[in-house]
Amino acid sequence: MELIGRGEQLGLLRGMLADTRHRGSAVLVRGAPGIGKSALLAEAAVAAEELGFRVLRTVGVEVENGLPYAGLQQLLRPLIAEMAHLAAPQRSALQAALGREEAKVPDVFLVGLATLDLIAEAAAVAPILVLADDVHWLDDATVSTLAFVARRVAAEPVMMVGAARDGYGAQLNPDELTTLALEPLPDDEAAELLSAAGPDLSPAARLRVLSEAAGNPLALTELSRAVAVTADPHDARLPLTERLERAFTGRLRTLPPNTESLLQVAALDEGSSLSEIFGATLLLTGAAAGPADLEPALRAQLITVVGSELRFGHPLMRSAIRQVMPAARRQAAHEALAKVLDGQPDRRVRHLAAALTVPDETVAAALQDAADRAVRRGAISAAVTALEQAAALSENPGHRAERLLRAADFAVELGRPQTVDRLLEQAVTGPLSSRQHATAVWLRDSFDEGLRGHSSGATSLTALALEVAADDPMLALRILWSAAQSCFWSDPGTEGRRRVLEAVEQLELDELDPWRLAICAYAAPIERGAFVLDRARRVAPGQGDDGRAYRMLSTAMLLVGGFDLARAFAAVGSAQLRSQGRLGLLARTVGADAWSALVVGDLGAAISATEESRRLARETGQTMMYALMTATAAKLAALRGEEEESQRLADEAERIGLPVGARPVLATAVAARGLAALGAGKFEEAFGHLRRLHDPADPAYQIALRLTTVGDLVDAATHCGRAVDVTPIVADLETVAAVTPAPVLHADLRLARALLADDGAAGALFEAALRADLAAWPLIRARTHLAYGEWLRRRRRSVDSREHLRTARDMFDALGAIPWGEKARRELRAAGETSRRRDPDARDRLTPHELQIVQLAAEGLTNREIGQRLYLSHRTVSSHLHRIFPKLGVVSRAELRTVVGAPAMNTAT
Repeated sequence: MELIGRGEQLGLLRGMLADTRHRGSAVLVRGAPGIGKSALLAEAAVAAEELGFRVLRTVGVEVENGLPYAGLQQLLRPLIAEMAHLAAPQRSALQAALGREEAKVPDVFLVGLATLDLIAEAAAVAPILVLADDVHWLDDATVSTLAFVARRVAAEPVMMVGAARDGYGAQLNPDELTTLALEPLPDDEAAELLSAAGPDLSPAARLRVLSEAAGNPLALTELSRAVAVTADPHDARLPLTERLERAFTGRLRTLPPNTESLLQVAALDEGSSLSEIFGATLLLTGAAAGPADLEPALRAQLITVVGSELRFGHPLMRSAIRQVMPAARRQAAHEALAKVLDGQPDRRVRHLAAALTVPDETVAAALQDAADRAVRRGAISAAVTALEQAAALSENPGHRAERLLRAADFAVELGRPQTVDRLLEQAVTGPLSSRQHATAVWLRDSFDEGLRGHSSGATSLTALALEVAADDPMLALRILWSAAQSCFWSDPGTEGRRRVLEAVEQLELDELDPWRLAICAYAAPIERGAFVLDRARRVAPGQGDDGRAYRMLSTAMLLVGGFDLARAFAAVGSAQLRSQGRLGLLARTVGADAWSALVVGDLGAAISATEESRRLARETGQTMMYALMTATAAKLAALRGEEEESQRLADEAERIGLPVGARPVLATAVAARGLAALGAGKFEEAFGHLRRLHDPADPAYQIALRLTTVGDLVDAATHCGRAVDVTPIVADLETVAAVTPAPVLHADLRLARALLADDGAAGALFEAALRADLAAWPLIRARTHLAYGEWLRRRRRSVDSREHLRTARDMFDALGAIPWGEKARRELRAAGETSRRRDPDARDRLTPHELQIVQLAAEGLTNREIGQRLYLSHRTVSSHLHRIFPKLGVVSRAELRTVVGAPAMNTAT
């Protein structure tokens, strides 16, 4: 039947298909049940095939959404033979996810990269249309994979179109896809469709159907059929979906008993195999069932048969049949299905569980085993479901609580706070051991960096850790790690920090244990700074297990001021986490590298790392981490002289961080505002922002991050006549410096002393500051030269000032700190020397994402290696490089290395 009433939407899809050879896209079609989503996708498929596309399809089925990667298996079935061309890690990951290889499935993002590569390779032969119908019923692992791919098809000849019911929470953000909302048909188009569906209806029946269908295409079709069968198949007062279900079940009752039994079994079966359905029907009824029994349902247009598979005409048919089945009949059908699935333990145990009405520890244990298998396959969502079912069937209260807590732990990993709350509410209704109680309290406050809780979070968590330390040291350590992170994101006060520190030291861990070092750094970055830095230098990068230890150490070094170590640990940890596809932890590790590179002045690396961390944090649902990296991007924009962009990014970060008091986010955003004002010569404004970072009563006060801002603060103060106002702050930081060896603090203080000194002492202090080893701190060194040159010129020592100003200019140009380079030029002109303009480099011409690609290409990585590192297809990398070469004025990778290898891009070496 011709698609009626969706011409505009179909036209849009056809236009996007025509553009797909040049640019990929992702579309989500939304609407109520029966509104025409599936019909629109079917028409899109026809249009795509006419244009020479290859069409890949998957359809979500409600009873299959607990089967990990079930939807992906459907989608990739036509491409299975082409998996042999994938790189070994991706091929192994995808084979395991699809159940074609017995191995532990890595993180879903590695499966996503394999899927992307597989589809991109196929698209190189002919453009691809990916259709995903009933996305709301696809399993979580498949949806996560499709979302991963959808974010990365812009440079591929691939179009993705999904269909989901209204209210479905897509894993993509609005700016990452096109949304098509299908509304009810207008009256004239509804009448046209009804004429085609029910040409023999009486005028009275026609008016009634038009009224009750309310422009819903499925309702127009099905209600017209129902009216033809019986005079009153439904009640107009019921919701439309329920009236449709009644229409389906009304037709079901007209079928022979054995046909009805076949459809009942099929409605409960998560598969669609006719042999399974026939076998289970025989066990249910005692009567043989075969193809002839399907004929009445086929004539009633309730089902279709494709090869050896049975498919319902509409998903509502399946749910309608299940809802009207008596409970005893439903349990008997599940039992029959369990018997025919004897060789498929995961599916079998689900049906066994559904057949039970009382607890059964044997089945509960089997469900727990199924959860373990799901975890090995990377299907954490399926594990949560299986464990919750196992808990419901547990005979032992302790086993029940343990299964619910484990499910809640996995739900935390999935980022589902509502699920965690629901599971914990069930768990606490029964008796809990002290360890279980501690686990429940800890899990309840596991989201948004613990900022959902109260300021006493760190103190409460520390007490919990001590309660369970004797029985479960590893759990105690995990809880203490949460308490330590709370010290970073909020402020538990001196006493709260002290308790965390004492607790970790009571655990008697080895002095080089990464957990101990990281917790000490988070809880007491000043008091334990010397200890952490000393011990961390003895931890040889490369001796970790899976990257997690180096993720903790990289951020720990950032807090104690060891930015060189932070970058070294981040490099090792990132490599391991990339290979495992653990993008959530990778976002944090790369973020530590970004922050460290920014502080030392390696802006090229900082730009790339910030962009990647920000993107990954958003993709993995880490809201506060995304906000922190957005604030970091604001600081970078300020250093680059992009004042408006810096303000925009700082605003965005504060909108997220301010309502929950996320101190690192607010501190970094305020620092960005101060830096932007400083670069623009708005010294009074800069001073107002930067002073906030040193006020303990201000929500932007963060005890570790403020140690990197003293040079900026004193610079602003001395330029606006507020030196006296910063003297107490500097005196306080001098006290801090006597406790911690944080290199950046000591370097900044040497500059601050010179800036605040009287004329008789300042010169010697500037010289002393420059004699210090600042090789690892080029940004501070450049600012010290600039400040000294400026001081000399204002004392009418113009000749002496030029060397320092010249050095400052060249260093700032190389670093990419444009406003400070321009200031050095102005000072030089005032000292009687002119300067050439700064030549733009790659950082000026490329986006952060392009810069990251070009840096990796300059290191000698192939397109495929770059793609594996950045989770892109190698064809996307090639497309980016094709656009990058003209921007940089190069024609070969060798020239690219020359451009990117210039001093401007390697200031940290």
